[in-house]
Amino acid sequence: MKILETDRLSLRLQTTDDADFILELMNDPSWLQFIGDRGLRTVEDAREYIVNGPIRMYEQFGFCLYLVERNEDRSPVGICGLVKRDSLANVDIGFAFLPKYWGKGYAYEAASATLTYGIDTLGLNRIVAITTQDNEASAKLLEKIGLKFERLVQFSNDAEELRLFSFNSDSKTL
Repeated sequence: MKILETDRLSLRLQTTDDADFILELMNDPSWLQFIGDRGLRTVEDAREYIVNGPIRMYEQFGFCLYLVERNEDRSPVGICGLVKRDSLANVDIGFAFLPKYWGKGYAYEAASATLTYGIDTLGLNRIVAITTQDNEASAKLLEKIGLKFERLVQFSNDAEELRLFSFNSDSKTL
């Protein structure tokens, strides 16, 4: 099911048919460095992740991480969407793209559309995002779409401090 469409991209619900792509994305070195190892090693692991992650989140909250594909050929390029984490009071925006699709504006296009969707369609007043402190590319993209660095956060005593960015809809119009 398509959720959003931009000039070049479609964002749709993930299905178990996307397992090969999700397995590749979540085992890419950049994913492992900046997001972390989710323990997906097989296509079946990826299918279970899709069912218990994005599909379940969509059923529960009406949003999730969507598969991002190019309109021209329906090739998957990444994921982007909204997530409700137990560790954060607000919904956060997340994105990840395979490195071969970096530098083409896809992440900006998808993240910008997702932020607008969250504010205008879902009625969210505040959307946050978290990044590792060394993930400069994501930080720049978050600032480009209108989020501002707020503070460092730590979710457990042994976890690294992450940068928290936020967008408040009452302080700026998209």
